[in-house]
Amino acid sequence: MINEQIIYENKFDLHSINKFASLMTLGNGYLGLRATYDEDYFEQTRGMYVAGIYNKAAENEPSDLVNLPDLAGIRIEIDNEIFSLLNGEILSYERFLNLATGELKRELLWKNRGGARFRFVFQRFVAKNNLHVFASKMTVTSLDQSASIKIVTGINAQQTNFGKQHLIEEKVRVFDEEVMQGVYKTTESGHTIALATRCKCSAESEVSFAAKNRQLHTTIKHGLNVNIPFLFEKLGTIFTSLDQGVDGQDPEAASIKELSEISPLGYDTLLEMSALKWKEFWQEKRIHISSTDKFDQTAMDFSLYHLEIMTPAHDERFSIGAKGLTGEGYKGHVFWDTEIFINPFHLYTEPETAKKLLIYRYLHLQQAKEKAARNGYEGALYPWESAFTGEEETPEFAAINIRTGKRQKVASALAEHHIVADIAYAVVQYYQTTLDEEFMKKEGLALLKETARFWISRAVLENGQVSIKDVIGPDEYTEHIDNNAYTNYMAYYNVEQALYFMEQYGEVDEQLKEQGRAFINRLYLPKPNEQLIIPQDDTFLNKPEIDLSRYKENQGSQGILLDYSRAEVNEMQILKQADVVMLMYLFPELFESKVVSKNLSYYEEHTIHDSSLSKAIHAIVAARCHESDAAYRFFQEACLIDLGPNPHSSDEGLHAASLGAIWLTAMFGFANISLTNNQLKLDPRLPASWSELKFKLTIQGCPLEIVMTHEKVVVSKYLGPNLLLEINGTEYLLTDRIEVNS
Repeated sequence: MINEQIIYENKFDLHSINKFASLMTLGNGYLGLRATYDEDYFEQTRGMYVAGIYNKAAENEPSDLVNLPDLAGIRIEIDNEIFSLLNGEILSYERFLNLATGELKRELLWKNRGGARFRFVFQRFVAKNNLHVFASKMTVTSLDQSASIKIVTGINAQQTNFGKQHLIEEKVRVFDEEVMQGVYKTTESGHTIALATRCKCSAESEVSFAAKNRQLHTTIKHGLNVNIPFLFEKLGTIFTSLDQGVDGQDPEAASIKELSEISPLGYDTLLEMSALKWKEFWQEKRIHISSTDKFDQTAMDFSLYHLEIMTPAHDERFSIGAKGLTGEGYKGHVFWDTEIFINPFHLYTEPETAKKLLIYRYLHLQQAKEKAARNGYEGALYPWESAFTGEEETPEFAAINIRTGKRQKVASALAEHHIVADIAYAVVQYYQTTLDEEFMKKEGLALLKETARFWISRAVLENGQVSIKDVIGPDEYTEHIDNNAYTNYMAYYNVEQALYFMEQYGEVDEQLKEQGRAFINRLYLPKPNEQLIIPQDDTFLNKPEIDLSRYKENQGSQGILLDYSRAEVNEMQILKQADVVMLMYLFPELFESKVVSKNLSYYEEHTIHDSSLSKAIHAIVAARCHESDAAYRFFQEACLIDLGPNPHSSDEGLHAASLGAIWLTAMFGFANISLTNNQLKLDPRLPASWSELKFKLTIQGCPLEIVMTHEKVVVSKYLGPNLLLEINGTEYLLTDRIEVNS
């Protein structure tokens, strides 16, 4: 059951234990804490992660986002019986994440083996107003008889990344018989992490401390009286050597200092302070959907909540991993997801954050140039997967095939080069939306020039025509193909924009200009054929077709690979996601509407949607094609990628880009906003079940509030200069408020 602004679980189920640990993750962009249970279960994967803390377990392995020592776990014994929902009887149970306040709460009534009933309330949050603070609270009430309770908790450094230990325990201490502190260092990257925690309970409780086997813990014993609640609070702070501007203190000193400052406030006051920041967030960034299906609003709120907590807005040295800070999937690495699927949310709601995510790429321009040189190219070749250092992190080989005993080589780092143009595209989008000349003259132009150099050197000249060969587009079921439509058009745009901004800023580089002009004049760009279909690559339309209906029914499972090898899939018209549809999404005016409609239909028929990125993009293009029912169906199916019934859909973390794409669908599909020649356009395509869509955007420094219904569009501006915009094909000058009937 899911209610508006509440993610709700009404039963204890080991099958979905890790999915809900991801769904209900707490965080603030600096810190992510999986919503595992306080008590231990063998099946659950605990996880606490700090943005930027990566480490290699061995020299030739990729970096992992390090799973840090656990602060959330609590071992509970009542009358010498270990509390577990696998023992005794669960009389009532509910757990929910309040998206409005960022608090996770679990309430349950449990009967032990002896028949005595106990009520438990567990609460937990990661502070939004203070990046370094974690807090939890437990209330236990004995309903039938007096009993004894024993609690063991502290700092557990036995955590690993799927068995790989990344931390050296440097120091554990107890201060003043109250504060526990652990100091750790990553084995290869050399980052220091300091955690401090203290527990608060009744003065009548018996308290002791001990350290053993990478665990520093306190043991609390207390007598429970009937119907007298026992309250236990735990506060914690986390600092690392990557932190900036903490009064010049090292993490060890900072963690103790911060803990001493927050301790007098207690759980409830700290929660109120954090909830106020969440209130500000929702006031400014919430999309209000009036729908006959309340799930639409919940799914949107869920996406916005996670987009916020996955983004390290505090530090431009970090970016967003494919699972955010919700799990260890893809080792926490950064992909093209950030620029294409996630950054637009920040660009239109908090442009400064969008700029920081682009500066992350700028800061690693040198590593990208070095990778290009190693591969025989000029300019900048960005890694397909990256982490803190900016080096290529893509594993050389995939997991072992259990039937052949062999590993398949991972081709992404060698051929999935569209990420270079994806970054350039995001740079131009940032400028058009903000008109940030200072950024564009320095970081933006440098990124455009070096990525353009790469494409010019990557292309080959044959019979007077420039081709880009041996690539993988966004669709990873077609590998090592030539003239991929998405890649070629994006490369063209990359070089074209580099030349444009060089001209704008008087950049003198005649050789690059000459090479760039030759590139865009000769580059092969796939055009619609007689049937109006744009070939995804040189050979795709000549490959055989099969009936994909059986695989579409189980989309997302990659079931096709159980029946066919990757090599066989590569030689058929089978798509994981449709590159041409992705291209049409990014460039809505590149092709005539009848071409867009034809290609959407053709490529959807050949797309299994095994990629979590696929459905939302189809929804956007379908909405623009006035296929309202299909668009809405795609949108709701995209919302189910994490929130759907599959109990293991999100075990290793949420699908960060898919969450970003849900926001994209509302904005670029149903609201149908676009920027053309630096001018905002609105041409709504609301689903029939939506009576109103209301949201705020920032365009070129102007904060706007937009309300759309099936009858009218209202745009209000509170600050900034007058703005020329287009609504339903007609131009208007916005001074303060415009209302246009549809």
